[in-house]
Amino acid sequence: MRMKTEDRWHCTNPACGCDVLVGSGASAEGENPRCSCGATMKKKYPSPALTYLDFLRLDEAPKVTPREE
Repeated sequence: MRMKTEDRWHCTNPACGCDVLVGSGASAEGENPRCSCGATMKKKYPSPALTYLDFLRLDEAPKVTPREE
């Protein structure tokens, strides 16, 4: 996996709990980096801020008119 500058990685071993901030980028294709304890590391990422159907919100409310019957 490609490691970019300023990426945060954490150890998957709960007993270790190591957290790493990448200082300079590197590319080791194929698998995630390993911690000093030997466990694989996962990239930390922020959770999406969207809630259900937030992308459908309109800037202006649609005008509602009564039906003519």
